[in-house]
Amino acid sequence: MGLKKRIVGVIGLGHVGAHVAFNLGVMGIADEVRLCDADPKKLASERQDLMDAVMFMPHRVNYTIASFEELRDCDVIVNAIGKISLCASGNRDDEMEFTVPRVAEFIPKIMAGGFQGIFINITNPCDVVTDVIAKKSGLPKGRVFGTGTGLDTSRLVHVLSEETGLEHNSFTAYMLGEHGNAQMAPWSLMNVSGKPLADYEGDPRFAFGRNEMQEKAIKGGWVTYSGKGCTEFGISMTAATMVSAVLHDEKKIMAASAPLDGEYGETGIFCGVPSVLGANGLEKVIEYSLPDDEMKKFKACCQTIRENIARAEALWK
Repeated sequence: MGLKKRIVGVIGLGHVGAHVAFNLGVMGIADEVRLCDADPKKLASERQDLMDAVMFMPHRVNYTIASFEELRDCDVIVNAIGKISLCASGNRDDEMEFTVPRVAEFIPKIMAGGFQGIFINITNPCDVVTDVIAKKSGLPKGRVFGTGTGLDTSRLVHVLSEETGLEHNSFTAYMLGEHGNAQMAPWSLMNVSGKPLADYEGDPRFAFGRNEMQEKAIKGGWVTYSGKGCTEFGISMTAATMVSAVLHDEKKIMAASAPLDGEYGETGIFCGVPSVLGANGLEKVIEYSLPDDEMKKFKACCQTIRENIARAEALWK
């Protein structure tokens, strides 16, 4: 009897999807990566390039081309379809009219094949498309989640590290809310080497403007996009890390687009919040007490998401 292979599907082989597929191999996360894209020529090219790299990866991984139905026995599927040119406006919501109908169209094909694994969504607007996948797949709560503010959290830590001169892993911090322009940084949750941010008052390294740091985190993606027309490394590492947390049952706490069912007083939306990721997908939302001013900002984020979900439903229902 052979050992169970760890199989991951990647839908959409653009800048992001191709880098996710590469990271799954080079980080030793998956044994087989099934590639799915609407462009057969693109698929063949990406598989060729990836297989040319396999010799130098830490363990044997096989990249195969698959139809939607052939993703049936994947443990995890990462959805990364998109049309990056639609982001040129500086608003991820502008991708909605392209991404929502396409996702709503192919999710039933995957489910018809018998898929019972876990979906991780990257496609923008992330919280909205994650909601579409959950509704169209009918999978149990937690088996569908999105990268959400996981990447935005990394961007916040990046700017904090550069500002203070401290290493990235010195910080525990999150971006919450929409993976978009409405997200917010809850400074009350931030600590540095186990000490709350408030304990560093008077330290010149921390005499930064909080609004400025938040804005840098929010706009980090646009800095990346403006020079090369895409984002790829940060988001692909975010997704690969989430896949690893699921396949290795890590119980890893990181920000992700999670289904809220009463947490933070919100219900019926997907939203970026700290969550526990493990073998069952997004297993738990970590609910923190926020001061009134931060809760007000978080609620505004949730309202933005709720309005966009309503817009999206008109595109697929």
